[in-house]
Amino acid sequence: MSNQHQYEVVIVGGGGAGLMAALYASRGAKTAVLSKLYPTRSHTGAAQGGIGAALGNQEEDNTGWHTFDTVKGSDYLGDQDAIEFMCQEAIPVVYELEHMGLPFSRAADGRIAQRRFGGHTNNDTKQPVLRSCYAADRTGHMILQTLYQQCIKNEVTFYDEFQVLDLLVVNGSSAGVVAVELATGELHTFHAKSVIFATGGHGRVWEVTSNAYAYTGDGVAITLRKGIPAEDMEFFQFHPTGIFKLGILITEGVRGEGGVLLNNDGERFMERYAPTVKDLASRDVVSRSMYLEVRDGRGINGKNYMNLDVRPETVNKYAESDGRVLPDGTPYRVTGDDILEKLPDIIDFCRTYLGVDPLEQMMPVQPTAHYAMGGIPTNMAGEVLVDDKNTVMPGLYAAGEVACVSVHGANRLGTNSLLDLVVFGKQAGLRAAEFAQGSDFVSLPGDAESYTHQQIDQFMNGSGKEETADLAKEMKSIMMEHVGVFRTEEGMTQAREKIAELKERFKDVGLEDKGKVFNTEMLDAWELGCLLDVAEVTAVSAVARKESRGAHAREDFPKRDDDNWMKHTLAWMRDGKVDLGYKPVSVTKFEPQERVY
Repeated sequence: MSNQHQYEVVIVGGGGAGLMAALYASRGAKTAVLSKLYPTRSHTGAAQGGIGAALGNQEEDNTGWHTFDTVKGSDYLGDQDAIEFMCQEAIPVVYELEHMGLPFSRAADGRIAQRRFGGHTNNDTKQPVLRSCYAADRTGHMILQTLYQQCIKNEVTFYDEFQVLDLLVVNGSSAGVVAVELATGELHTFHAKSVIFATGGHGRVWEVTSNAYAYTGDGVAITLRKGIPAEDMEFFQFHPTGIFKLGILITEGVRGEGGVLLNNDGERFMERYAPTVKDLASRDVVSRSMYLEVRDGRGINGKNYMNLDVRPETVNKYAESDGRVLPDGTPYRVTGDDILEKLPDIIDFCRTYLGVDPLEQMMPVQPTAHYAMGGIPTNMAGEVLVDDKNTVMPGLYAAGEVACVSVHGANRLGTNSLLDLVVFGKQAGLRAAEFAQGSDFVSLPGDAESYTHQQIDQFMNGSGKEETADLAKEMKSIMMEHVGVFRTEEGMTQAREKIAELKERFKDVGLEDKGKVFNTEMLDAWELGCLLDVAEVTAVSAVARKESRGAHAREDFPKRDDDNWMKHTLAWMRDGKVDLGYKPVSVTKFEPQERVY
């Protein structure tokens, strides 16, 4: 095999989870990061509002409250041992990022500033609490830059613009990956003792999404093809405030700073759905409420969106009616300059993409496909689990959005994604290096690249009767319509059948570009194959779960059913079909109860 490389730890994905894993792995092992993008262009950079940690810098808070809010937010499907671990690790990891040089926004006394976010509360008063640590509205960008600088300092080797197409498994153990170098089209085999997948989510399955074009479910699809299950794929979060039609995210931090959602009647409708925390209910609750407002004829000008209002006069009006005060007890008041200082990128996005100035006009928003709660099953150490008995695959790890620990359960709270990726990225990096130190390289078979060649040859020799873009458009449309915010058995069954049809037609995709150098047409086709696999697993898992829980809301089964469905879904791809299994949820301290916001 040409282009062979050998590293003790190979990390696939250069976002926040991959870089955190690389930083810690590189302290004990020779480490490489493969990314289909330049790492600083990874999707972590799009995370705006903050990272959750109960620092208590500006008002009372504690990790117990953060843990309960996360369990409650997950609609009790999150594994409570993992959630408690994450919330306890939040405080030291945020200070660690600060000491690495991350430029957090500051409170008046110089400590890290904190803002309110949906679902995060003072458990005694039930009111929103200041828990999100932020760097204006570009927190993810700052985390990405900070970690990348630390990895360079630690001499991590980066292979930028390398698309991983296959995971190498030898005798049930991970042994490396095969990737195509985009600039040359040549295949490279990376022989490794430990492999960490940190490839992000799969929001491009849906028509309206906040996700980057690169978010195509690569990690989940690759591992599914290797007999590894995907966990809880029916749970995909729709963030309530994406820019109308475009899906570009308007951070929850806008509502954390006092912005409110209004319907066509100018009514602050969240007062009816979540009377205590109102606009700062969890994301699944707010998205469903917006859907119901549209369905009942209160969409703006009869269309399927709401207005988000962060004009200073509106913020101050509702802050006064809510009795909102600053930590020192003075009334909460903002000026245009305050909003601009705390939300500069959001103001700029709206001015650029909408021609709307949020300081003077309302922003049109609609739910947008945002975050995968499901993914590759792992334990708290980031080790990948291959069955319902939590059997570990030696040498394989996953972290970040591609992984399902599960700390998010059926619905993720805002700020917990950045927290998830730094906490469990760190754990995966530590464990991968430890495993590498105690093991030898597994010999690779002579035909290690054969499956990768098969995948590429399928497109190069395809009949060309089908176009990648046409199939992608049909997939996104059917998934948006039937496997979106609200679902029914009839609709999801239609979607499942349509995806099966698209997968058959996908076999007839061909390429006009037969070249090797930056063959983006081939990569688009390969990524669509990943999306179709992920869409099928999502639809099959969703049809089977006959209840509503978190982001999985069914109009034909509107109630949560703890007796029958307090369990995680596992989905395997076997012989061209999806097989389902289940495993129990870890419940330690909090028995399921009704969620009231």
